[in-house]
Amino acid sequence: MNIFFRRTLTGAWIVVFVMGGFWLHPLSFFITGLVMLVGTQYEYYLMIRNTAVRPQMVSGIITGTAAYTISTLIASGMITKKFFLVLIPLMLIIMVIELYRKEDKPFDSLAHTFFSVLYTAVPFSMFPFAAFSRTGLNSLLPHANIIFSPGIIIGFFILLWANDTGAYLTGISLGRRKLMERISPKKTWEGLIGGIIIAALVAWFLSHWLGIVDKIDWIIISLIVSVAGTFGDLVESMLKRSTGVKDSGTIMPGHGGFLDRFDSAIISFPLVYLFISLVG
Repeated sequence: MNIFFRRTLTGAWIVVFVMGGFWLHPLSFFITGLVMLVGTQYEYYLMIRNTAVRPQMVSGIITGTAAYTISTLIASGMITKKFFLVLIPLMLIIMVIELYRKEDKPFDSLAHTFFSVLYTAVPFSMFPFAAFSRTGLNSLLPHANIIFSPGIIIGFFILLWANDTGAYLTGISLGRRKLMERISPKKTWEGLIGGIIIAALVAWFLSHWLGIVDKIDWIIISLIVSVAGTFGDLVESMLKRSTGVKDSGTIMPGHGGFLDRFDSAIISFPLVYLFISLVG
């Protein structure tokens, strides 16, 4: 009961943090995404260090933070896209720094330093483009001179959690056929199908409230979230097996770390954003 209570309490905190942060105001939107980005990058680098490879944690996180900040400023119309060029010298600096670190496997270090930016920073840097310069669901607090709607992000996380809940409940009650036992022994095909159904039902009922795209598009988004989110979870499970850790972190009692909680979002959101960009 103590474990269940702890998981429930932490889960409630995660919902308040994500929903409240992204929904409250454009500034809180930026801060929430930044916390998630830095948390996932930091945990990734710590996990890799268990393999005797020492990626550049500080410079990698600085580059990821720069990518996210520049994306926010561009999406909000404060600067132009040419400022993405700032990332070029940052990446070159990382390579130069490696020359002076005298690591046994310098290219392993570089590979993991850059992969963290690709794996976590790039997906989170798409969040601002899905919210700024868009209309729909209003933020909870008023803001001036900025067109902003967190509707896509709010809907995305609701569908992500609906899929997780549906997959978990279906998996423990009906799960028989293993989805990918080598990577995640508990995941089943029945759980995957259950998650898809629950997420689609939630998309159907919430589509009018969420707006931005129509009902059919939200159902398609729920399918993307369910399938890609499952593979996102499997990718992180593969990472944990490769580095010999049980959880990516301990900051969320009963739930692990940032990567454990947001692994599905990292893989699925770029595809959701691609779909919305094509239909919007």
